Amino acid sequence: MEDKKINIVSEPTADYEKAEMDLLKLALTRSYTERFLIMTRLMKMDMMFRKAKITHKPFIEPKNI
Repeated sequence: MEDKKINIVSEPTADYEKAEMDLLKLALTRSYTERFLIMTRLMKMDMMFRKAKITHKPFIEPKNI
């Protein structure tokens, strides 16, 4: 039992700080027009999702003929 090797999966550590800085740098390169268009698109989607209703039709099993 002791001579068996234990397989340990090691995942690389996530570098969230670098990813966040990269996203901020990318955002700063966008023009005001691009930012405005993205924001209006998000606002329209928000309004659409707020008005959405989820309806459910009951499942009707087919009768054997």
